[in-house]
Amino acid sequence: MRAWHFTEMPYPYYPPDEPATRINLPSKHYDPKIGADLYNRYLDEHMIADELGLDIMLNEHHQTPSCIDAAAPLSAAILARQTKNARICILGNPVGHRNDPIRVAEEMAMIDCISRGRLECGFVRGVPYEVYAANTNPTQTGERLWEGVDLVLKAWLTTDGPFNYEGKFWHRRSINVWPRPYQTPHPQIWITGSSDVETTKRVAQRGYVFANFLLPFEKVKPLFDAYRANYVDHGLPGGGGLAYMPLVHTADSDTEARKGAEELRWYLTAPRSEPHFRNPPGYNPVGANVAMMRQAERGGARAPRDASLDTLIEQGLLVCGTPDAVVKQIKSFYEKVGGFDHLLMMDHAGFMNHERTVKSMTLFAREVYPQIKDLARTLPIRTAGVAAE
Repeated sequence: MRAWHFTEMPYPYYPPDEPATRINLPSKHYDPKIGADLYNRYLDEHMIADELGLDIMLNEHHQTPSCIDAAAPLSAAILARQTKNARICILGNPVGHRNDPIRVAEEMAMIDCISRGRLECGFVRGVPYEVYAANTNPTQTGERLWEGVDLVLKAWLTTDGPFNYEGKFWHRRSINVWPRPYQTPHPQIWITGSSDVETTKRVAQRGYVFANFLLPFEKVKPLFDAYRANYVDHGLPGGGGLAYMPLVHTADSDTEARKGAEELRWYLTAPRSEPHFRNPPGYNPVGANVAMMRQAERGGARAPRDASLDTLIEQGLLVCGTPDAVVKQIKSFYEKVGGFDHLLMMDHAGFMNHERTVKSMTLFAREVYPQIKDLARTLPIRTAGVAAE
């Protein structure tokens, strides 16, 4: 199992009485001097993760103080030059919202070369509350994701001169990407952002890594099972795999761990959006909307923002405690979902300071990571074929 340090690079210093923080919070509340300090602090912590032997995950969001990494390729390029050993996973490129996949292909190839082959290249559909600001059609973001991924791959793999492309969403002439990726045939592809079994199967059949964020184990297991049943190994670096992201805090005592966990909960409670941004018409399939309405009629499951720390720990959304307790919780979740390959640790959020963040990272790297590193991969490497469903 590989462990990845992750923060959304939040800017929590905005008025607490604002009714919504995503998309429409006025930018007058952003202080560039504070923002400059935060950017440099977050990059420093990624470099510390590299020194500790952890890998690095980056993402991007837009028009929100919950994530000021608005251009993750810039962060990835900086870290590609300043780190030495860490894999750098950008999770991911929102090709459903971006206008030019060829530009994405060029950016990712540059980062892969600068890092000498340490890039893991993720693609995402884009979250629903960014559809309006991106001025995209919510019914088409899924199709745009897959067409964009295919176009990036074709641009990387076509090395004998320019080609033309005519697709549903993009029309390009004379595509001839320089530079090529450092890795052969290309960096490992990751896909995330779906709780849909059919999408999960599609990711598996292409040999990509499937990542899932902050869902209870009973919802993660069927997705991971669908992936395992449909996985095809195409011989790419890393051999596909499964990734899960919980909130993670490691401390010397349970008391200190729970203090850190409460600070991490900021991510679940503070970054809100108004209801009409959360589920734009056509973003989710009809079946998914019906299921959500039926669940609401039955009383529904308690939203993570309303759950207690103990409930979050029980469900696997939060991992916290002394090193031995953290090892136990990770192994428990691993067994409940049938295993996974990448632990994406959101080990910083909100107002958590530098000292507490680095102490948690250090304890994890030195005392937890050695005990989980050798957990068996859940997928065969270099084994072609599709398992029986």
